[in-house]
Amino acid sequence: MKSVKWVTREYVHVDRTACPWLIKKFVDPNAEFIFAPTEKIEKVVRAKGAVPFDAPGVELGHRDGKCSFETIMEKYGLKDPVLMELARIVHSADTRDTQAASEGIGLSAIMTGARFNVKDDFEAVEKATYVYDALYSYCKFKLLQNKYKDDLGKLSSKQRDDFLRNKIRKETII
Repeated sequence: MKSVKWVTREYVHVDRTACPWLIKKFVDPNAEFIFAPTEKIEKVVRAKGAVPFDAPGVELGHRDGKCSFETIMEKYGLKDPVLMELARIVHSADTRDTQAASEGIGLSAIMTGARFNVKDDFEAVEKATYVYDALYSYCKFKLLQNKYKDDLGKLSSKQRDDFLRNKIRKETII
């Protein structure tokens, strides 16, 4: 499969680390990312045929109260309940809407600090993958914990952890 180029603004933060994770995991596993100054996004789109995201005025940007992560999910028909839960956290962190998900405060702090621990946007996105993988597992844990709350109430702490670990690795939530 031919890789598609995707372009966004440089100096990544929440949405611009979350979106590459989402794109690689659920939309385009061979995606290549370009980080450019805002004023050069359109030039990169024309020159490289890149798909723009999280930039002013683009289809896959902030729109109708949604952050770019949410507009990408919408555009590509991603309806996974776990992703939808993660989208609430990303939205909260990116838009500072702490009512959407309290976890967003932590994600914003992590992505803010992470920018100072990397040499460039590529490394920031690469290292953020672990954070978003962990948040995806956390969201799945939350949904499974609710789904199996009656069963979990009858188990010891160790049994609960083993049960949930097994479900997180194997179960698709629909």
